[in-house]
Amino acid sequence: MRTEPCVGARFIFVIRGYGYQGAKSQVRQQGEARRALVERRQFSGAMKGKNLRYLNEHEGQPICARAGFLLLEHFSLPAFTQALDTIITANLLRPGLFTTKTFGLTEGEVISDLGLVIRPDACLAHAEIQDLDLLVICGGYRTALQADEVLVSLLHGAAEAGVKLAGIWNGAWFLGRAGLLDGYRCAIHPEHRPALAEIAKLTQVTSEAFVVDRDRLTASSPNGAFYMALEWIKGLHDKALTDGIEDILAFEASRYRRIKPSLNVSVSGPLREVVNLMDANLEEPLEMEALCLYAGRSRRQIERLFKEQLGTTPQRYYMDLRITEARRLLQHTTLTIVEVSVACGFVSPSHFSKCYSAYFGYRPSKETRLVK
Repeated sequence: MRTEPCVGARFIFVIRGYGYQGAKSQVRQQGEARRALVERRQFSGAMKGKNLRYLNEHEGQPICARAGFLLLEHFSLPAFTQALDTIITANLLRPGLFTTKTFGLTEGEVISDLGLVIRPDACLAHAEIQDLDLLVICGGYRTALQADEVLVSLLHGAAEAGVKLAGIWNGAWFLGRAGLLDGYRCAIHPEHRPALAEIAKLTQVTSEAFVVDRDRLTASSPNGAFYMALEWIKGLHDKALTDGIEDILAFEASRYRRIKPSLNVSVSGPLREVVNLMDANLEEPLEMEALCLYAGRSRRQIERLFKEQLGTTPQRYYMDLRITEARRLLQHTTLTIVEVSVACGFVSPSHFSKCYSAYFGYRPSKETRLVK
């Protein structure tokens, strides 16, 4: 066994059992691991939403908000599920934030626009309304525009109790029929705009996909229902939560999310190209020189683009991508830790373990395996 001195820039130490090149490689790996522990303890904002549920940053008892969905005959199932899924996903990221309940106007089943039959949890009544923070009227393309005095009374009772009122597809018509959209802006499906404008003279009927105007939330489509629910959640919680929901349910739109949206700068083509290159080269990460060459920009230009448009550095963003992919592989495949570390471009399992622990607070071996 040979012992050689290895002289560093500011220190001298002895490496046993390694030649100079081996010692140099080990020093590099140790340096990377130390930097990961010190500098990369948190995900950059562009990637934070994807990993929000694993970071455990919001401890303590959450404040629970209660949402109710009134399912009218032939309600739009896609619009309803978009809004509901948004709320359920918030609970996936931070358990206990919301409760949901479905209602019908009568006892029994309600048929959706797709012909699927739903049995609501309860019949809507004044006593039930008092327990809600949000009541969503779920209409659909074939939902009849008829509101009897019972429904009007229930809606007035909800408004008087301080419950926020929402309507999806043509749900806004029922709010307008009850006189609860006077002085508000709203969204409704194009087919029903004339009908609403006729009965709600004091309402500004827009062509937007969704509108949130104080305590009235309306959406004209399934996509609008998603963003309407997202805005409601945003009013109750921080942006990190809604970013996390978007990363799960609208991942294409959230992929290039900027840290500082107030800058009003769109993500440029060269930056998109670099991000795509990083995504496609996780197993063998590209050096900065190669990324710059492929993108046709200088290192300084690329670094400036990342700073201005993503609020981070290229190196940190690349590491965020690799760690996020590693977690996905650990959870959703049967790959070993060694195989995952190789697939995500780490120089050794120990280096991978240290970086993983720095982000999530536990070793890869402790990660939950969803595939048995």
